Amino acid sequence: MTSTQRQPTQSQPAQGQPTQSRVQDAAQRSVGTASPRIEAWDKVTGRAPYAVDHPVPGAAYAWVVQSTVARGVVVDVDTSRALAEDGVLGVLWHGNAQRLESVGDPELMVLQSARIAYRGQVVAVVVATSPEAARAGADLVRVREDGMTSDTVLRIDHPALYQPVQVNAGYPARSAIGDVDAGLAAAAVRVDATYRTPAEHHCAMEPHATTAFWERGCLVVFDGTQASTAVSETLAGLFELPPQSVRVINEHVGGGFGSKGGPKPNVVLAAMAARLVGRPVKLALTRQQLFAVAGYRTPTIQRVRLGAATNGRLLAIGHDAVSQTSQLSEFVEQSAVLSRHMYAAPNRLTTHRVVALDVPTPVWMRAPGECPGSFALESAIDELASAGNWDPVRLRIDNEPAVHPEEQIPFSSRHLVQCLQEGAERFGWTDASGRVVRDPRPAVRRDGEWLVGTGVAASTYPSLTWPSTALARATADQRFDVEVNAADIGTGARTVLRQIAADALDVPIAYVEITVGDSAIGPATVAGGSMGTASWGWAVTKACRLLRERIERDHGGRVPTGGVAVRADTTLEIRDRPEFSRHAYGAQFCQARVSTMTGEVRVDRLLGVFAAGRIVNPTTARSQFIGGMTMGLSGALLERSVLDSRTGDFVTGDLAAYHVAVSADVPRIEVAWLDEQDPHLNPMGVKGIGEIGIVGTAAAVANAVHHATGIRVRDLPIGLAQMIGKLH
Repeated sequence: MTSTQRQPTQSQPAQGQPTQSRVQDAAQRSVGTASPRIEAWDKVTGRAPYAVDHPVPGAAYAWVVQSTVARGVVVDVDTSRALAEDGVLGVLWHGNAQRLESVGDPELMVLQSARIAYRGQVVAVVVATSPEAARAGADLVRVREDGMTSDTVLRIDHPALYQPVQVNAGYPARSAIGDVDAGLAAAAVRVDATYRTPAEHHCAMEPHATTAFWERGCLVVFDGTQASTAVSETLAGLFELPPQSVRVINEHVGGGFGSKGGPKPNVVLAAMAARLVGRPVKLALTRQQLFAVAGYRTPTIQRVRLGAATNGRLLAIGHDAVSQTSQLSEFVEQSAVLSRHMYAAPNRLTTHRVVALDVPTPVWMRAPGECPGSFALESAIDELASAGNWDPVRLRIDNEPAVHPEEQIPFSSRHLVQCLQEGAERFGWTDASGRVVRDPRPAVRRDGEWLVGTGVAASTYPSLTWPSTALARATADQRFDVEVNAADIGTGARTVLRQIAADALDVPIAYVEITVGDSAIGPATVAGGSMGTASWGWAVTKACRLLRERIERDHGGRVPTGGVAVRADTTLEIRDRPEFSRHAYGAQFCQARVSTMTGEVRVDRLLGVFAAGRIVNPTTARSQFIGGMTMGLSGALLERSVLDSRTGDFVTGDLAAYHVAVSADVPRIEVAWLDEQDPHLNPMGVKGIGEIGIVGTAAAVANAVHHATGIRVRDLPIGLAQMIGKLH
């Protein structure tokens, strides 16, 4: 059921023709060219199957029943009325559910006990012959709950706050260099401010959905996941199956933004339900159900302290981040980590504290850590520039580190300064000679009722690469099939991997077919952390080069009738890489206007200039950068998940109440990138680009609003409440 795409060519080579003849046809390299997405036609015509679109005979449908208290226990589940409903095949609850083997993630131990850890937790599942019957049956299930006093509010003085051992991605929770208090005391200019970001939800177009069935003791799953290898391995552990007995297919995924970065309750419930009724089961969560079950970005409270000398050089950086997790699992957003390497300063302290509340567990959301962390740090840098009467671009350039400020290892490449300089000229911040022409005074530029201002912020995201495998095969007709268990979540992964394969094989792209999205292909890493292309592409490159070498060495440059296949694994190469600090960087510029009549905030223009290694496909790359910047704009002005502290319920539980940016909200967005060559990354020289676009955008907007109005907004999203009554 995986996707293979083939583009027609004008002529087909004769069987047994040497591969060298193809090299002559491949004068134009594939990598670096603007190639259209190869699955685009299937998507726009509706032929691309998502998780619950796959036709399976005799499919039943599942509907979840959720808890209505934030903390408590299930006392009783009455299924009698539901089971009497026409079409209902069965009801799962903790009293009859299959026992699962622990895999270290309490979120996946669904229906294993009577405990309720958050409002909206799944307490029962109804399976029926149609979605309508399943929903009707769910309405008839009577769950008696014993609710207890709950604690759902994150606050800076919460008595249960603690410092974890580590935060997301394995970083230590605390890092200290020098003496921050002494550095601040010696500083001529200081900033000490607290910034808040709200809970946010991912709102991917495709909901979390699964089709599951059992066949001769094996489990087959179509799942909307960013990580079918991880889902397959986890299901094998939960159901105590041999790894080869579980197959997870994610041919097309309708967005994820991190929420589908690993196995979720829906995939486990679908597999349990399919075993219960002995037939395939389709389970698709509703938009409203997602707000409790699918995860969210934690709210944060961040205190940033900066101290600088009279020349603008930073003497001290302090960044303390507070966030929440659930009573089930510890997830700690790494919001202060980017402050460990963005700017030079001899005295540094970054800490994270977290509190376990009676709320759902937070998860990854596009640029976890860097997104909320950059709002705090880059807003504070702007405040420091204002306090010291320094140009915000110049201040960032003057505090550029030569090596990683804390680890004291070299950067593989770092072109933040060039991004700031090019962005400033493109945006009109500076003239062609580099002279600053922006008037630094706030609230002086008007256009009728509108106050107009400009702001800047820097962006960064780590350039990660994880081990993966890939298979490359030359067929008898001398075409090439390449398989890698990548997840294309709308990023164009198929397309760029096909380009990478074509260049590694030294053939035109039309000779290559690519297959992704199937755990049966072999292990591969998650589509997350902006590491997909770097990780999968390395495996593809290695497999294709080995295949080419084998054809030349063992077969005299000709593909034998039976074909040739090579499998590659990048584990050793990645393990043995030299030590560098590997990051992508960028500069975000924003022009905003604020109405003096209504307090309405509008963004006229966004510009992002990025240094992200080699760009494989300008078309898909531009879309990724723009998508990230649009999401950052949405977070700056609109997005906020509101929790009712009395019930633990997200009351903004649909797209009518939870606002995301739409076409009318999105201004002129411009994207540019440097031609960055970095030999210390991977064979392709690529860095991830899926997340860096969102980093820094909110701070750039807030800084532009301050320049327009003189009002400093430290709590997101920026709205009328922060403007009305303060405008002159």
